[in-house]
Amino acid sequence: MHHFLKRTWADINMDAIDHNFRAIRNALKPGVKMCCVVKADAYGHGAPMVAREYQRLGADWFAVSNLEEAIQLRRCAITRPILILGYTPPQNAEELSELNISQTVLSLDYARQLSRYAQEANVTVNIHLKVDTGMSRIGFLYQNPARDESSLDEMENAARLPGLAPEGIFTHFAVSDDGDQGENFTLAQYDCFRKAVEAMEARGLHFAVRHCANSGAVLDYPELQLDMVRPGIILYGMEPSESIRHPLDLQPAMELKTVISQKKEIPAGATVSYGRTFTASQGTVVATVPIGYADGYPRHFSGKAQMLVRGKRAPIIGRVCMDQLMLDVTEIPGVEEGDVVTVFGRDGEAFLPVDELAALNDTIHYEMVCLVGKRVPRIYWKHGKQIGELNYICPAE
Repeated sequence: MHHFLKRTWADINMDAIDHNFRAIRNALKPGVKMCCVVKADAYGHGAPMVAREYQRLGADWFAVSNLEEAIQLRRCAITRPILILGYTPPQNAEELSELNISQTVLSLDYARQLSRYAQEANVTVNIHLKVDTGMSRIGFLYQNPARDESSLDEMENAARLPGLAPEGIFTHFAVSDDGDQGENFTLAQYDCFRKAVEAMEARGLHFAVRHCANSGAVLDYPELQLDMVRPGIILYGMEPSESIRHPLDLQPAMELKTVISQKKEIPAGATVSYGRTFTASQGTVVATVPIGYADGYPRHFSGKAQMLVRGKRAPIIGRVCMDQLMLDVTEIPGVEEGDVVTVFGRDGEAFLPVDELAALNDTIHYEMVCLVGKRVPRIYWKHGKQIGELNYICPAE
């Protein structure tokens, strides 16, 4: 196995990936399909390797954000059905059909355009109607059945257009991960979705795949599984929120690592990094590590976050730079240049969760793992052995 550059890297634990997949699968009712959401490069974990593992484990479907992500999956030997959850220019109808990629239809106007290009290419595109039951993002507006009845006509007309094959219908929950506080709205969304599906069926339109359960709903609303579920963040070992009422035994799959590139002692009065925001009050042992905001580590963490060095917490001092930052390791004995530093993850008995960093950045762990930059290689491990590497800057030839 290639010896990767030990500057800054992300370890991806494929045993955790397997564990989480099986835990989710075991939570599903018999016959319910599992659509693995691998958009945004599998939430920063590296879509090619992770998707192939999900396919090996028995994933029924995959979901991505856009056509290029879908093409990437096809090129790395993913043969299962793929659904694009977002917008694709209708001019790409022929490509969608040739690659057997299903497309979300979000409005009647969009459906007409997609139909026109499909007919011009003499192809048929599989589509899933998106019903907007409360996100107010994309989809046919159906948040109030009494008010939005005209949307039913639009959905029917879209599904009957030539060149389009209506195989699915779905919605997306806004607060299924908000515990008790989100229950009423989630169930109201589901009620709208159910009524929309029933109305379509009454008009003679039957969909092979009805789906609405995202990660939060997979955990807290098993009664809403329908034909298929779409787990996302839980595949990678992270709960959707702290409000989940029925958490699974999940294992975080990603750890972010770096190394100490230099260690030196600075005297009292010395300042650190741009802006001189930190002044040493006494002799201080400084460890410089080669990670910065160009690697996806926010500058906002300057003087706030910590990292693990030899199993102990070391605070960041001074401002985070583009490629480097400094740690105070004065109280940590035995630190040496070349020591591995844990940005988030486990170091022996010590654990620094990515959720902690997300809270410092006033965001969610979804964003933190997606922020890990493209110059950070993903290193894949299984049974304690390195089994692969995804290097965006210097890909293997």
